[in-house]
Order: sequence, then C-alpha cells, then structure tokens
Amino acid sequence: MSRQEPSRAGEPTVALAAHASSAADPSGSPRRALITGITGQDGSYLAELLLEKGYEVHGVIRRSSSVGAKRIEHLYEDPHTASPRLFLHYGDLSDGLALTSLVLSVEPDEIYNLGAQSHVRVSFDQPIYSVDIDALGTLRMLEAARLLNRRKEVRFYQASSSEMFGAVVEVPQTERTPFRPRSPYGCAKVFSYYQTVNYREAYDLFACNGILFNHESPRRGETFVTRKVTRAATRIREGLQDKLYMGNLDAKRDWGYAKDYVEAMWLMLQHHEPDDFVIATGQTQSVRDLLQVAFQNVSLPWQPYVEIDPRYHRPTEVDLLLGDASKAREVLGWQPRTSFEELIRLMVESDWELARQERRSRQAAA
Repeated sequence: MSRQEPSRAGEPTVALAAHASSAADPSGSPRRALITGITGQDGSYLAELLLEKGYEVHGVIRRSSSVGAKRIEHLYEDPHTASPRLFLHYGDLSDGLALTSLVLSVEPDEIYNLGAQSHVRVSFDQPIYSVDIDALGTLRMLEAARLLNRRKEVRFYQASSSEMFGAVVEVPQTERTPFRPRSPYGCAKVFSYYQTVNYREAYDLFACNGILFNHESPRRGETFVTRKVTRAATRIREGLQDKLYMGNLDAKRDWGYAKDYVEAMWLMLQHHEPDDFVIATGQTQSVRDLLQVAFQNVSLPWQPYVEIDPRYHRPTEVDLLLGDASKAREVLGWQPRTSFEELIRLMVESDWELARQERRSRQAAA
C-alpha cells in the first residue's frame, strides 16, 4: 500500500474509492466534509461514516499525526484511483492563515472540528498549549468558516465536552446545566462552546456544539483510563505486565461507544436548524467498575494487580459526570446502541489480540 505526502494547499493526495450510497448536493456532486483531528479516535470513525454515506472527505493532519495515523490506515488507497474520495492536507490548529486558506480552497459543505489536545491531565502540564489549540484553534476554524459562509453555506460542528460541567451543580447534566470547569482543558472547551454559539448568533453560521460525554473504543489512546485498563488487563493475563498504576478509583463517568457518538455529530448537521446537544448514555460507572468488568473479561481479579499512584490524581478532580441526552433522542432521533459491558468487551478483545501478538514476538526473539 503506497502512501503519498498530504498537500499543503488543498491538492488531493491520498484517495479512497468508497462504495456507498451517494450523498450529493443539489448539483449532483458528492457532499464535501472537512475533519480536523481525522487521525484521532472520533475522526477515524467519522471519516468511515461519511465515506459510507457517499461524502468526499478531507482531513487535516499535522506532520506528527501523519506518522502515526494507524486509525485511518485502512482507509488509504492508491492515490491514482480514478475516483478519489479521501484527501489529507497538512494543517495545524495553531496556524490560522493556513487553516483559512485550506477551508476556502476545499469549500466543504460541513466542517467537523474534532482536533484538540484532548487529555485532561496533560492540560495541567501544558495549559498554554492546550488553550491555544483547544480554544483559539476553534476560533481560527470558526473564522475560516465565517469567511467561507459568505461564499456558500457551510455547516460547522464543534466537539464540546462534558468536562465543561466540571464541579457539577446538578445530576444529570443537560444542555441547560451551568458550566464549572475544573481543568485548563475544560476551560478551553467552555471558551470554544460560547464562541460557537456567538458565531451562530452574530454571523448566522450554522454551528452546533456536541457536548459529548466520555466515549471510548478500541481506537482510544493508550493513556486514557479505559484503554489503559483494558490494555493492562490483557497484558497481565499474557504475562507481559505485573502491575497497573491508577489514580482516583471513585471517579464516575458516563462512558459510551465512540462509533455510536459520531453518528450524533452527523445528525446535528443534517437538522434543519443549528442547536447544541448533550450526547451521553444516561448511565454512570466508576473507575472501580471499569476495573471489575475489564479484568472479568480476562478471568482475573483486579485487586492484586492495581496500585494507587498519586501522580495520576488531578490537581482538581471531577467526581461525577452523568448526561441526559433526551433532547438528542427527541430532536435528532439519536440514542446509544452499545452498553458499557459490551464496549469494554470489544476493547478487551482488541487489546488481547495485541497482547498475544506481543507475547509471540517476544518468544520468537528469545
């Protein structure tokens, strides 16, 4: 499978011939989407969904992300194909001029702003970088969308976060719950949320906030707690790891399946008017529950293998997040299809196969 460098000025380079029903604009051309963060968990699932629906998909990648773009590797095809459908472009949320140039060149019908420094704990270590990318990066994308909207209608999706609720004032959290963020990441997302609302109201931009609660998958980064646990459970089972070091086991989250959640993103931009929606399962589990379910899937008790390490505690903890997605269900017809137990089973199965491969590689090298 050959690869080609992404373009710097809108030139198509990596192509995918999708075999799916057509999603066409009135002229008969395929609808065009631009995704920032396409190499991430959500971006890769969203790209799959849009390609299945017949879209032409453009992804923004950084040089560093292009090296580790495993999540979209399966979407690559010979760039000389007769009907390219996937295009990758270099870009960075810190570079407003390049983003505007790209948006005006591609002229997408829909923009999905998923790119971010998305790790809450890291935002305490790199607050300035996190805010520049997550807050000002969104503003740069909104401004590019505003300029394009003068030429043609564009619809904008902003990846907001349940971390905006922080020290929650009510349970469950809805679209009307006040924000009380407890991290630089959460603060940056609140800024982005209100900028999205402001561009909708000030410039008549079709702009939506998806307030997504925690959503996971086998493609989740290994430093996030769910993937950290499922990966460790399988590696311990295969004799590759002895201990799993954790932080706050009492924190409770509303965990869903990322593949279900990207459908909600798309539905928001198909609605007849822009709005903001909470996307959640309406159920909550603790980190301790996560350990129990993950280790059960590998037939081990978790207690002998888990140790608490204070370095994994946040300076300000968020104890409970639980979403109410009634509005999304009633207005968009969206609801989650994957249970917490099924989600963790999928993640364990994927990580177990990786652990077996690692064990076999070590044995072969011995």
